[in-house]
Amino acid sequence: MKTYWKNIEIGGADKSPLSVRLYQNETTSRTPPLVLYLRGGSFQEKTGKCPELPVARALAETGAIVVEADYITPSNNEFPQAIDYAFQALNCLYNHRKQYGGAKSPLFVAGEEAGGNVAAGLALKARDRMPGELTGQILLSPMIDPMMATASFRNADRIGMRQRWADGWSHYLAKACGFFHPYAAPCQCTRLARVAPALVFTAEDDPLRDETINYADRLRDAGTFVRQHVFPTGQGWTELYRGGGGQWLPAVCTEFNAFIAELKR
Repeated sequence: MKTYWKNIEIGGADKSPLSVRLYQNETTSRTPPLVLYLRGGSFQEKTGKCPELPVARALAETGAIVVEADYITPSNNEFPQAIDYAFQALNCLYNHRKQYGGAKSPLFVAGEEAGGNVAAGLALKARDRMPGELTGQILLSPMIDPMMATASFRNADRIGMRQRWADGWSHYLAKACGFFHPYAAPCQCTRLARVAPALVFTAEDDPLRDETINYADRLRDAGTFVRQHVFPTGQGWTELYRGGGGQWLPAVCTEFNAFIAELKR
């Protein structure tokens, strides 16, 4: 396994290169899955150049090429810049997929917590701007509901995240025109048809469980294929919010491989 940072050109003389970190196993197939990965951080991080992400590394160890984009530094974790930079990274990977994986590598976007919000918004934007080109979206407890009023969210205090998430939403949406833009708060989107298939993760003891499951249900209702995995209580899932892993990591990889297999049918 090797990981390293590099800069990629995202097009246009007025746009600075975007930093990405590549996670790549020693051996891969001729058409490895290509995953654009977006880190969390509750929209509170100042830079995306942080320690390696356990999920991104684990997916790479299964044979995927994982590209972690630092959308945070140039966007200051604000909407709509965060989505714009993430989309530019996705478009770059799409246009140069042979350089990173293979000409026929399936293209995925993945994100955890705040990064899951950006990933879900990016899947919507990809549906609108590059229809049919995104193979799937992988959402790990996406932070998609700025109302923070679900029943499961009452557990946010238990893990010390309620105020951090509230502050994060205030920061992310500070320059937005409300929080009803579907790319900013995907749970508010009323048009979910033709969005890329989704692999969705949460846990029974996850404060973001209800908003995650509700969004998965709405995607299904709109005709989108969804594979969903809910970890039981006590698996340590909420370590995801602190940049950690846990005993659930192998199951994430198993579900990812099963998701890819289902999409090939």
